[in-house]
Amino acid sequence: LFFIESLGMTLCVAGSLLVMIACGLPTWKVNAFIEGNIVVAQTIWDGLWMSCVVQSTGHMQCKIHDSVLALAQDLQTARALTVISAVLGVVGLTVTVAGAQCTNCIKDDAVKRRVVYAGGIIYIFCGLFVLVPICWIANNIIVGFHDPMVPPAQKREIGASIYIGWAAVALLLSGGTLLCCSCSQGVRGSFPLKLAPTKTITVNGEFDKKHYV
Repeated sequence: LFFIESLGMTLCVAGSLLVMIACGLPTWKVNAFIEGNIVVAQTIWDGLWMSCVVQSTGHMQCKIHDSVLALAQDLQTARALTVISAVLGVVGLTVTVAGAQCTNCIKDDAVKRRVVYAGGIIYIFCGLFVLVPICWIANNIIVGFHDPMVPPAQKREIGASIYIGWAAVALLLSGGTLLCCSCSQGVRGSFPLKLAPTKTITVNGEFDKKHYV
């Protein structure tokens, strides 16, 4: 039980850190090197908070997005949901640590199990909040890449942040499920085993008459 709980908490913390990293990195969309773009000596990165241009010499210039309303709808949604997921990750860590077996914040074992279960549910919601914008942006990138009406210079490919986000989703969902499973196993193991009363034998070797109906 303790091992499953510790493993689930470790996966959830790692997933939350990856969510924060993916949210801050500007590599959500990367320009595609196709057709005439292969001779371009610069790489364009589009993120949730800024856009960067990386020259072939290694020099990089970044500019923060001036207006939130000027962003595409998928980027606006990704901003909101990833920030919510990061905040819920901190809340989930606090709740899970409060109910963990290795802490004494809560004395009652039944309450501790319910708190850990609540922490697992929070982490599962964290994973779902990240999964929605990542899949949405990835789908838009793929559709735009294969759209013949989009100029080659405007085509984008899936960046590293989306792959990091998918890894974070896998860790959060796995860790949250393990926390919920550890709680359910603790509930099953908490019921005492009731044994039937044994029959007593009298001095003369016969069963006590009270056991006969």
